[in-house]
Amino acid sequence: MQAAMEITAKYCHKEMEAYGSCVAANPSTWQHQCHELKMKVAHCTSSHPVIQRIRSGCSKEFVEFERCLKENQASPASCSPHVARFLGCAETVDLSEAAVNPVPQPS
Repeated sequence: MQAAMEITAKYCHKEMEAYGSCVAANPSTWQHQCHELKMKVAHCTSSHPVIQRIRSGCSKEFVEFERCLKENQASPASCSPHVARFLGCAETVDLSEAAVNPVPQPS
């Protein structure tokens, strides 16, 4: 998961920051208000093999997390157990074949 976070931060920082700000600014309507920004993050990250591998290996956990967010728009913190399950799954995904293009180290 650390590799995916590094890739997202490296290549999609602007999109992630805009989406996070939107969610924080719209606690009860973020699902609707921030949809376009969410799609921009998804588009940005969808082409990287490490992220594709995690999404594939943990799709069930991710779908359950998204469903929880939709059902609890006013209190997204109640979905913490879903986040924990997704992150736990992501830690078990074999990324050896996906890490063909390692994240460049900052110089």
